[in-house]
Amino acid sequence: MARPVTLFTGQWADLPFEEVARLAAGWGYDGLEIACWGDHLDVRRAAEDDAYARSRLDILEKNDLKVWAISNHLAGQAVCDDPIDVRHRDIVPARVWGDGDPEGVRARAAEEMIATAHAAARLGVDTVVGITGSAAWKYVAMFPPVTQELVDAGYRDFADRWNPILDAFDAAGVRFAHEVHPSEIAYDYWTTVRALDAIGRRPAFGLNWDPSHFVWQDLDPVGFMWDFRDRIYHVDCKDAKRRVGNGRNGRLGSHLPWADPRRGWDFVSTGRGDVPWDDSFRMLNTIGYDGPISVEWEDAGMDRLAGAPEALAFVRRLAVDPPSAAFDAAFSSAG
Repeated sequence: MARPVTLFTGQWADLPFEEVARLAAGWGYDGLEIACWGDHLDVRRAAEDDAYARSRLDILEKNDLKVWAISNHLAGQAVCDDPIDVRHRDIVPARVWGDGDPEGVRARAAEEMIATAHAAARLGVDTVVGITGSAAWKYVAMFPPVTQELVDAGYRDFADRWNPILDAFDAAGVRFAHEVHPSEIAYDYWTTVRALDAIGRRPAFGLNWDPSHFVWQDLDPVGFMWDFRDRIYHVDCKDAKRRVGNGRNGRLGSHLPWADPRRGWDFVSTGRGDVPWDDSFRMLNTIGYDGPISVEWEDAGMDRLAGAPEALAFVRRLAVDPPSAAFDAAFSSAG
């Protein structure tokens, strides 16, 4: 059987969860990677209320869909971020923002992530996808000059704040899949190494492989997958297109809105960008990844009602069983 293909609901949270499930089922998706915002999933309710958790599963079952992972990027971002400001107020639940005191926001965001682990367990899910925030990201330009002590402090802060969260994940039997992404504690190859080392490489903390964030940094998403093969806990398919080389467009986006042609890169519908998808799926076969392939549709230049089914068709052609599994199945049938 081919790997299941799911739709991440984060870019659909303006629609009711029931409507997104109906759309995804109509297009032929196997399940949803459920975002913990909008009305899609309230993690506090799901962690505490069996009836509410059952209602989410009932919607999935009604549409012949399943869930293998839930995602809480928004609360995760606030755990380590510095500064905490109006950007966070606009994305986290009101109960996390509270009075806006930065340290209070971070503490409540950590509580929200712990609740997310319990919500996942109640839904029968063993993987939470998300991000961590970072106290060190503000130093990325390395000017004004940044001491090693400041960078080290950022990784200590990450470990101090996330180890108690990961303890709760361990207790719940759930693992965290961090999306390697600019603005996070792990945003490229070497920062991923540093982040894993900071928490003692504990198994509760793994990676969500999303190649779009590698492409525009000129990193190799396929080699990354091989080197961190024991940590690939989830896969998101999101593509990116570079628009550099004309002497004007830069890799940092130039504070320009998505889809502006002056940007040096943009997210595009899966299969329309620069991600080496064929090699990527071959590597997924090589490392033995057998989990879901989740389409994260995020193309500001394309209608999502056209882009999401197009992306599904593209991924479906690649998300097949590894050759050995296909051979074994054929051999068993022949016997």
